[in-house]
Amino acid sequence: MPATDLATAELTLTGRITTASNATFLGSIDDVLVIYKPIAGESPLWDFPRGTLAHREVAAYLISQAFGWDVVPHTWLRDGPMGEGMVQLWQEQDPAQNAVGLLATNHVPETGWKSVLEGQDENGQMVTLVHEDSLALRRMAVFDLVVNNADRKGDHILAMTNGHRHGVDHGLTFHRDHKLRTILWGWLGDALTAEERDGIDRVSEGLHGGLGRTLADLLSAEEIASLSARCAQLRLAGRFPAPSGEMPAVPWPLL
Repeated sequence: MPATDLATAELTLTGRITTASNATFLGSIDDVLVIYKPIAGESPLWDFPRGTLAHREVAAYLISQAFGWDVVPHTWLRDGPMGEGMVQLWQEQDPAQNAVGLLATNHVPETGWKSVLEGQDENGQMVTLVHEDSLALRRMAVFDLVVNNADRKGDHILAMTNGHRHGVDHGLTFHRDHKLRTILWGWLGDALTAEERDGIDRVSEGLHGGLGRTLADLLSAEEIASLSARCAQLRLAGRFPAPSGEMPAVPWPLL
C-alpha cells in the first residue's frame, strides 16, 4: 500500500491494549495492521506537556530514520476514530526470542549477554537483569541516549524473527532536561564505534536541515536545542555514559 493511502484510507479499530497507560488500539488500514494512539487518550503527566506524546513518537521515528538503523517502525500522525493520533505499523515479534530477561544470578551466561543490575526476587533468590550483547541493541542504546528516552523497558524491545530488534513506545522522549531511564546499560563506559559516531553525525547534520525543519512541527525549540546538545556531548565524549542526575537510572517496571 502506498504511504499516501496509509495517511488517508479508513482506519478501523479491531481491539484495545488494556495494559497500556495511554489509550492504545489495534487497528487496520485495509489489510495493513497498525497501532493507533489517539492524542485524546493520553494521560496527563507532571513533567511532559499535555497532548504531546504522539508527536514525540513520530519525532522518534524521524530520528531513527536519520540514524539509518530502523530502530523505530514506521510511525506517523493522522486522523482516526478518536481524532488525531500516532499510528505505527504493527510488528509481529518472535515469541521464541527474548532480548531482555531476569535470570537467576548463577545462571547468567558468560558470553552473549550483558548484566545490568542484581537484586532479590520475592523468594529471596538473587536474580540479574540482562540484555543481549548485540549490534541491534547497541544501536538502540545509542538512539535512546540521543532522544533522551525516559522509558526503555524490556517490553519496549521487540525481538524479530530475523534477529532485528525494534524499539517501541517513545512518548516519553525529547525532554529538554535529562530524563534517561533505560535497561540498556550493558555498554557503560565502552567507546563508541565508528558506525555509531557516524550515525550521531547524521542526526546532527540533519538537525541543521530538513530534519530540523520537520521536527519543528513536533517538538519545541528548546527540545530541539537540547537534542542537538546531546548529540554534540555524546560525540565529544566518544563513549557510553554512566547514569547521572537524581532520577532513577532504570524505568519501573523493568520489563
